[in-house]
Amino acid sequence: MKFWIILLAALFLLSFVLTYLIRVWALKYKIIDIPNRRSSHTSPTPRGGGLAIITCWYIGITILFFNELINDRLYYAFISGSLLAIISLLDDLVSIKPLVRLLAQFITAALAVFFLEGFDVIEIYKWNIASDIILILFALLAITWFINLYNFLDGIDGYASIEAICIAIVLFMFTGNNAALILIASIAGFLFWNRPKAKIFMGDVGSTQLGYIIIVLGIHLHNDGQFNFINWILLSSPFWFDATLTLFRRWRNGETLSQAHKKHVYQRLVQAGYNHLQVNMILIGLNIYIAVNLLLISRFNYLIIPLFLTTIIILYLLTRIVDRKVPF
Repeated sequence: MKFWIILLAALFLLSFVLTYLIRVWALKYKIIDIPNRRSSHTSPTPRGGGLAIITCWYIGITILFFNELINDRLYYAFISGSLLAIISLLDDLVSIKPLVRLLAQFITAALAVFFLEGFDVIEIYKWNIASDIILILFALLAITWFINLYNFLDGIDGYASIEAICIAIVLFMFTGNNAALILIASIAGFLFWNRPKAKIFMGDVGSTQLGYIIIVLGIHLHNDGQFNFINWILLSSPFWFDATLTLFRRWRNGETLSQAHKKHVYQRLVQAGYNHLQVNMILIGLNIYIAVNLLLISRFNYLIIPLFLTTIIILYLLTRIVDRKVPF
């Protein structure tokens, strides 16, 4: 217990101090996010604070590794994310071509799937998906998509940080996985500076890495039989539902998908007059509701599909309510 208190407190403090130092450095060298037509902010704000998160994250999981407190395969999969971190950091500093970013994301996803030894059978009631080829392709696409959608959903103060913390808390509650605690501590110090009104943004270096970490942990827990991937999909639904439905609706409307926009539900809530803190509280409320559903599923597995569908319907109805306030 003493080891964990010292480690988590040290990571929190390091994240807190590093974020402050990165903010000072970003202001000095004018690494600033300037509000544009896609932004939900009105003031220029330094970016790159996610570097503090991932620095603490890699230190934390490496300490776990040398103390034999993390699965070796999971550690190597996490470390594979360093390529993604480097490319994302460069993108924050000098802007990298989309094709280069996508290639780095796919290579990172492939390394993760390799170290995780593929993707285990997905079972729902008496049905299952057991084809190795289908499962591996699904894992590659899922990791690449989650990296990107997490980046899309990092658009208001604290939003991406809070979602990652909520997911990590639930995963720790259900599995006791140590990496989840490291993630919480690494983000918490940054969140002090990123909470509304944010003094610094995490940038691509933070958002893409959080998306990668969360889905890699989800696949590992599924493979180890600790947390069904369908439950993980339910747990992460506030983010993937918003990103995926918005992308589909823009495609259906014939919009240029690479063009900047402010059409995600959380962005339109801000446009409707909700402040960033209020939108964050809605997100926390959704996560609490989902956590209760997961507790019910753990007791009564036959509820997995009804509760999953109910959650999707609720998210869709929330989208329609926002549509009435700020048309898509």
